[in-house]
Amino acid sequence: MNKSSRAPAAKFRRGRLSDLDALLAFERDFFGPDHQISRRSFRRFIVSPNCTLIVAESGGQVAGCALVLYRQGSKLARLYTIAIATAFQRRGHARRLLAAAEASARRRGCRAMRLEVREDDAGAIALYETSGFRLFGRRSRYYDGRIDALRFEKPLVDKSRRRPA
Repeated sequence: MNKSSRAPAAKFRRGRLSDLDALLAFERDFFGPDHQISRRSFRRFIVSPNCTLIVAESGGQVAGCALVLYRQGSKLARLYTIAIATAFQRRGHARRLLAAAEASARRRGCRAMRLEVREDDAGAIALYETSGFRLFGRRSRYYDGRIDALRFEKPLVDKSRRRPA
């Protein structure tokens, strides 16, 4: 049996309050005890007009999520987190979830998306680079006070579709 036949394809939808327990379990399993988003924060993110929480669901399970934050008056979106559960990795879900996050930001009128990633996370860096993100900076000792964060940005405006000035 190959990996793709083990679980149904993921469907992407907006996060809801009924997802809280699954999201918390997912965060704990994926990020460990030191880097979790709290129940209170997830509640706020789900109902806030200043963010979009996208849930990847497969076979009735939360397979992953992406959280995009927006600042009032800004045309920049920030990908705050994106993660796919281990059991659902290597099926293209992360790339599709990232595309869904970008589409959400475009619908809100954002011109670019930014993110930070651990400099030692080669898989995530490869995903971002092959998805059109470009390195523009670094934050020293951003993670755990010891690991640098690489800062990436991607324009969300299709230059060929811009209106003439």
